[in-house]
Formats: sequence, C-alpha cells, structure tokens
Amino acid sequence: MSDQGRVAEVFGAFLKLGLTSFGGPIAHLGYFRDELVTRRKWLSDAAYGDLVALCQFLPGPTSSQIGFALGMMRGGWGGALAAFLAFTLPSAILLLVLALTAARLDGVLAQGMLHGLKIVAVAIVAQAVWGMAKSLCPDRARAAIAVGAMFVLALAPGAIAMICAIVLGALAGLGLRRGKPGQGATLALPVTPRAGVAALAVFALLLATLPLLAGLGPGMAMVDGFYRSGALVFGGGHVVLPLLETEMVATGRVGQDAFLAGYGAAQAVPGPLFTFAAWLGAVMELPPNGVPGAVIALLALFLPGFLILIGVLPFWDRLRPRAWAQSAMQGANAAVVGILAVALYDPVFTTAITGKADLALAAACFVALVMGRAAPWAVVLIAALGGAAIKGYL
Repeated sequence: MSDQGRVAEVFGAFLKLGLTSFGGPIAHLGYFRDELVTRRKWLSDAAYGDLVALCQFLPGPTSSQIGFALGMMRGGWGGALAAFLAFTLPSAILLLVLALTAARLDGVLAQGMLHGLKIVAVAIVAQAVWGMAKSLCPDRARAAIAVGAMFVLALAPGAIAMICAIVLGALAGLGLRRGKPGQGATLALPVTPRAGVAALAVFALLLATLPLLAGLGPGMAMVDGFYRSGALVFGGGHVVLPLLETEMVATGRVGQDAFLAGYGAAQAVPGPLFTFAAWLGAVMELPPNGVPGAVIALLALFLPGFLILIGVLPFWDRLRPRAWAQSAMQGANAAVVGILAVALYDPVFTTAITGKADLALAAACFVALVMGRAAPWAVVLIAALGGAAIKGYL
C-alpha cells in the first residue's frame, strides 16, 4: 500500500472511531484494540499494551496520544495527523455547534436543560473518581497519597498546588517501591532521538515563555491557559476539569454555569474529552471566541501532550523496564485521584447542586452509569430532560 493509501486508511479507521467511541478514555482503549488490533491487525497485543503503558505514563490526553502514535505506526507523520483530525473533529464540531446555539437559547426549557447538564457532570466526575480510586488506589498506602493530595489542595488551591501534589505523590511512590521491571514488545515508530529532543525542547520553551507573553492580550493569555492545562494533565481527560476551571473560570474568561454545562455536553458526544476545549473557546467572554476561539483552544490544549509524546517515543524502550519509573507513576496517579475528588466537590458539586431534587437527579445518573452501565450519552440526555423538569415543573 502507498503512503497516501495508508494515510487514507488511517483517516477512515479513526473517523469511524471518532463517530462511535463513547464512554471516555478507558472505553476508547477498548474501541482501539477491537478495531485496530483484533480486526485490522495493525499491531500485536503486546505492542499495543506497551503503547498504552507509555501514554498512561505521560501527561496529556491518553486516548488521543495513543491514536496519534497508532496513526504514526501505520502511516508515518501523515498518518499521525490523519488519526488526530479524524478522531477529534466529530466531537469538536458538535460541541462548537452546541456552544454557539446555547448562547442564543432562552426560556425555562432551555435553561432547565443546561441546568441538567451541570447536574450530570456531578455523576460523571463521581464515576471517574470511583473508577480511578479502585484501580489507582488499591491499597492503604496509595489511598493515603490520594488523601494527602486533597489536603495539599485544601491548604493551597490552584494550579501550582496541583503540580506540587503530583510531584509529592511521585516521590511517595518512589518510597513505596511497588513497581516491577516490565517486559514487552519494541515499538517501531519513525521518531529519531534528535526529533525527540527537539520536541521536548519546544514543549519546555512554550511552557516557560507563554506565561511571559500572556500580558500581550487576551489571545495569548488564552493560549497560555489552555497550553498549561494540557501540559499538566495526568490521569486522563476528566483530570483536565480542575485545571481548566482554574485557568478559565477563576480568571473570568468563562462563566461557571457555561463551564459546567459544556462539561456535561462533552459527555454526550463521542471522541476525546479534550474537545471540551472547543466549547470553552467558543463561549469565551473576550475575543478570540466563536469559531476562531474554538480552533485556538483545541490546538493549544492538545499540542503539549503530542510534543511530549514525540519527545519520549525514541527513549521509551530504555525507560519502560525500570521499576523506579513505574513506582513514581503509581504515586503520581494516586495523587491524581485526590485532585479529581477535590474537583468533584468544588466546583462541580457546589455549583450544580442547589436543592434536594438536584441531588436526587445526580444520584440517579450516578447509579445509572455505575450500576446500570448505561451509555453516557443516554444519561446526559436523561439529565437534560430532568433538569428541564426541575426548573419548569414539566
């Protein structure tokens, strides 16, 4: 197959996934394996497992990073770009349309449905905390790391405190020494060590200089906020919630109600949760907003995860087997659980739940997701209708 044929093949495969992959990052891993490992046989289970381990180790949007690397393995750099665009565009376009439409909605029904989207965010974040706690805090020591991270944020809320909590969690993980030497397949990816070093240099340069350029205007401040959020996300898409809340809501760029309504809407569409950025960029109080804001927000949020992935790929086979690296990541992941638990309370719960009816609807959504294993999009739809009923007594 020609290079162009492979790129087209990658685009088609990931467009199908972008249109059908509901359920968040963990569910995406299952969709990817079924479509690309089992059905198309692009790579072995061992190679896929190693790639998943790498992307879970790094900050950034896990499922999108895996898709980017899979596209690169199949179609080179063109395949990587095709995989990103095809997997991301369906949900990004849907959220952009919803954001532009929501700004014009008025009346009891519309406002009630937006209220329902805020309520369902409580259930979805609670489900994420519940699932991550079971897998990432399976013993007392890691549960203690999660609680310690909560205390760090209670004492000093903000993005800097989140970084400190993750670093302290990693150090605690090193002290526990629970990691074991790993074994697995070599990942054949067309990234040279020189390209990897260049990508890491660009990643670090942007992380250091964008805060200095933020004073040039709202546009640069916006890019800085989204880039920093994308650079500091450990543990999957839901963990970006407290980072974006700090960067967008606390600074007055996006209203709290619009933020939570968009987060709820993001659960109703397939694809990566990071496309929540399209909603935020569109509803920003100051320009660039609308379509240009959505495009800038998406690129700024996804870019750091891809840069650090490209930077690490050439060196992963040397790092992966080290027990100390696995130990540090176990501690960092446990701290992430604590960070997300704090976000569940504030701003998600405190903003969305204003009465007993709200609490009952959130509990019903949580039970449907966790116990009933209902599809997230269906639960979001039910919550939107429930919110309309609460506000309008329908």
